[in-house]
Amino acid sequence: MSPETAPPNGTAAPERRCQNCGVPLLGEHCYACGQPTKGLVRHFTSIVGDFMDSVFELDSRILRTLGPLLFKPGYLSLEYFAGRRVRYVSPVRLFVFLSLFAFFAAQLSFDMEDLSSGEPDVAAGQAGKLRQIGQVTTVAEVEALRDQAVAELQRAKKEATDVPGVAIGLDVAEKGVINEAERRIAEIERAQAAGEAVPVPGSDEGEPTISFFGDEPWHPEKNPIHIGFLPDAVNAKLNQQAGRVKENIKRIQENPNLLKDAFLSTVPTTLFVLLPLFALLLKVAYLFKKRLYMEHLIVALHSHSFLCGALLVVVLLDMGADWVAALPWLAGAMGWLEVALIAWMPLYLLLMQKRVYRQGWFMTLLKYGVLGTCYIVLVSFGAVGSLLVSLVNV
Repeated sequence: MSPETAPPNGTAAPERRCQNCGVPLLGEHCYACGQPTKGLVRHFTSIVGDFMDSVFELDSRILRTLGPLLFKPGYLSLEYFAGRRVRYVSPVRLFVFLSLFAFFAAQLSFDMEDLSSGEPDVAAGQAGKLRQIGQVTTVAEVEALRDQAVAELQRAKKEATDVPGVAIGLDVAEKGVINEAERRIAEIERAQAAGEAVPVPGSDEGEPTISFFGDEPWHPEKNPIHIGFLPDAVNAKLNQQAGRVKENIKRIQENPNLLKDAFLSTVPTTLFVLLPLFALLLKVAYLFKKRLYMEHLIVALHSHSFLCGALLVVVLLDMGADWVAALPWLAGAMGWLEVALIAWMPLYLLLMQKRVYRQGWFMTLLKYGVLGTCYIVLVSFGAVGSLLVSLVNV
């Protein structure tokens, strides 16, 4: 070593070697075995810093990512395809955290008990209607109660149009009222045809009823779930879950927010399951473009990340409008921003599809409509699945 490069104390700097294979190190990772130089045996504050950086990527990448994600349709996907990836947050991480934050904010943004704007609680009122439907003895009384309950639910749905996820829950409640009314009408008509007294609930009075197959309500002994081609153990498990659903319905009648929170917490997982299916739809729609499936998956991740990010902004604007209600001009401006952002969502997806796949407007609009219709069907099935999971796990 020359005098110019020797350390000031005259001793040579120790050569850094990989602790795993002994090869001299040229950086923070061993080029031979790949082991990083940093392990867990170090100061805890250093580990926390690395964790925050690797998980949240709290650096300039988040700023370079969010702007194009919200306002430049297709830009991030095209950058990724061009190989310029390191400057942006990865598509998977971007989707995971935006979806979690968006639906967590949605859980905090509204209370189910406030949806009827000061009127008696909608869910509790429907629970009472369901009990009354099961106890009346004429078809006319059932129809009157059904129509009244449906009208209340439709009014609540109109008042909650800007609250994400609520319309689905109210639609399910409306369907439940209609199904219970149909079941009770069939029960009354059978009794009248047989010349018998119309049965009225006895010991189970006030208990919620659920039906899976036929008109008769589910019962673990009298009318259990039994699917012939399934093993007895699976049928027993299904009946166990049905029992949990029935018990949880009673809890939800007392506190509707339980179902709201459980449903919204399952939505990110449902979307993550639907992502590969949406990418497959893109692959089929653009089969002759000869793009790899993973390219379509990147487009799906970025489009879903945009939707979650836009939903997060809408929720935050809605919450902000409530906080500044004393300043009507500011609350009104936030309301207009919400409307503009909601209108931007479908337009953004159309422009993204046009810019990424580079087809003419006619074919783009045609495929946009077909893909949108197919995906709405998938989302509907996913929402029903999420609701069923929520009823079991609430």
